Amino acid sequence: MGLKKYRPLTPSLRYKLSADFAEITTDKPEKSLVKPTKRSGGRNDTGKMTIRYIGGGHKKAYRVIDFKRDKDGIEGTVATVEYDPNRSARIALIVYKDGEKRYIIAPHGITVGTKVMSGKGASPELGNTLLLSEVPLGTIIHNIELRPGQGAALARSAGSYAQLSARDGKYAILRMPSGEVRMILITCKATIGSVSNPDHNQEVHGKAGRRRWLGRRPRNRPVAMNPVDHPMGGGEGRASGGHPRSRNGIPAKGFKTRYKAKASNKHIIERRKK
Repeated sequence: MGLKKYRPLTPSLRYKLSADFAEITTDKPEKSLVKPTKRSGGRNDTGKMTIRYIGGGHKKAYRVIDFKRDKDGIEGTVATVEYDPNRSARIALIVYKDGEKRYIIAPHGITVGTKVMSGKGASPELGNTLLLSEVPLGTIIHNIELRPGQGAALARSAGSYAQLSARDGKYAILRMPSGEVRMILITCKATIGSVSNPDHNQEVHGKAGRRRWLGRRPRNRPVAMNPVDHPMGGGEGRASGGHPRSRNGIPAKGFKTRYKAKASNKHIIERRKK
């Protein structure tokens, strides 16, 4: 896992940095775990654009990922490590002893042939999924459930992880990727290790066309718009546009939008860093 730098044969290659895909073992996904996806282009059911700057992009098929890891007590073997166009992390194909195949988010450092297991009694080794009550303190974890049986909801993107700091009664205290310290029930599951492809945030696309392949259309500045289009639009010449805010008038850069009486606030011990 690393980055590939290019010789500047064209202007777009001068600063381009992309993944070297050294960990990828196959370019053909498991057919039984692939589903078609439909694109919206940012339009709703009447054809009206409701989300801007979305459209186009390369055709993608969805890989069905096992976020619940509920095949407890049955050993599985990593058959392949694959690229997934729908997420920043790599995925791994697990073949279980009973013949069933499932995709999981590949932990950083996992290789073909690695044995994985989930459920009560599984050892705290890379790729294994355990209850938070059985994870040793100080362990790096990812794919964390917020509610028991819900499936992984936290620390799923490339390179992210959380750390189990302590346990207090029926709660485990975790330091999240954002720096937030919060409590989660010890009956929730988590996977040992950090998520694969940690260099993802270092990649440089190099040209606008590569963004278009990802389905992202050009985004223009609010201060360049007219008053009818954005609160920061209008004015004579190069007017700055006043305080930064969204198209709906909600201030950006420091304005808190979290509901003050949110029920889960009681589980947050320390807020995320600004």
